[in-house]
Amino acid sequence: MLITNAHLINEDHETTADVLIKDGRIARIAPQISAPAGMQVVDAQGQWLLPGLVDDQVHFREPGLTHKGDLYTESRAAVAGGVTTFFDMPNNKPAITTRALLAEKYANAQGRSFANYAFYFGGANDNLSEIEQLKKNEACAIKVFMGASTGNMLVDDPKTLNGIFERAPIMVVTHCEDTPTILQNEARAREKYGDDVPMWEHPNIRSVEACYKSTELAVGLAKKHNARLHVLHMTTARELAFFTAGPLKDKRITLEACVHHLYFDARDYETLGAQIKCNPAIKTEQDRQALIKAVLEDRIDVIATDHAPHTVEEKAGTYFKAPSGLPLVQHSLLMLIDMVKRGQLNMRTVVRKACHAPADLFGVVDRGYIREGYWADLVLVDPHGQTTVSKDNVLYKCGWSPLEGRTLPARIEKTWVNGAIVFDNGEVKLPPQGQRVQFA
Repeated sequence: MLITNAHLINEDHETTADVLIKDGRIARIAPQISAPAGMQVVDAQGQWLLPGLVDDQVHFREPGLTHKGDLYTESRAAVAGGVTTFFDMPNNKPAITTRALLAEKYANAQGRSFANYAFYFGGANDNLSEIEQLKKNEACAIKVFMGASTGNMLVDDPKTLNGIFERAPIMVVTHCEDTPTILQNEARAREKYGDDVPMWEHPNIRSVEACYKSTELAVGLAKKHNARLHVLHMTTARELAFFTAGPLKDKRITLEACVHHLYFDARDYETLGAQIKCNPAIKTEQDRQALIKAVLEDRIDVIATDHAPHTVEEKAGTYFKAPSGLPLVQHSLLMLIDMVKRGQLNMRTVVRKACHAPADLFGVVDRGYIREGYWADLVLVDPHGQTTVSKDNVLYKCGWSPLEGRTLPARIEKTWVNGAIVFDNGEVKLPPQGQRVQFA
């Protein structure tokens, strides 16, 4: 296949070029390439051609919670949004805290995912011996919940935490919130409101202090043991002081922001309520602006989604019953482009943080860039198009989006995974083309 007249945004450069795909990989990139007889030609007509997004944090809910989503449905939504690779979290039912369960999850994914995939291994208070035996291609990293989480995955034993950071054979990624602080804040909210706590109290319950205290502990342990640490979904200006600005390659401790924490702020609870309830919480406009600044100055290294679907019925519950998490993979790139159009970000930074950086950080083999020899994971975007989000075009199994009714100022035209067009003009193409990701 030959893609012609594309506006490539890649490796901090923008250029018009043709891209030749052969055997699933990018065979050649040049200003002009002649198509051999019989070759399929896609004329990009000057639209943006980007590397497919590498989303380092999703919850596709399989196994055990498949009424909310599964690998098939959520990866289908992902490629419709230009996400061509995802790393799925281990807080399933059962939680992925043994190597046997991890292998089972991979076996179940074969032939069912539209995007390329890798899975995290979950840390627990009682599985340090399993963690020590992990090999590099068994998991993308070890996920440690340093705050309340689903099932047996809250690591709150100081000895175990220390052991994980000391002995982890691969990178540790953390969810940083301090549970005792959260529980104290919950008790105060119940005292004031009873069970009818308003949703706008969420950032006060999942507070700045709860986040700061836990991040301080994680960073301290990483420095003590010289461990590779990646802190997920930063939400507060105060915590940014723990992280340095500069090139990713120079860091042992790195940082992620999620698109919803860059896009929404605490004022949105009034209209969206539980739809944007997530952990850690969306916080103030001042925090949001600090996060955007940290992205631009390379203090935040990666942008992801933390895609976490729940059903409409579950989200309709009161504060303590409505679960945390929101679905985002179908619209994350369009949300970032919306921020570009508003002058808050630029496209080169978006590509660097959502495509290049996660591939570099995790050591993904031959993905995350538009380079000769790399897998042809690509997304074609019409920057002059529009996408109005509605229940009719949402592909998540949960059937809803917090963006419903919004018109985003771009359109995903096509997505390629491993050289095959998997999304074209609003339609996802069968069969699924996703492969298991390999790590260098």
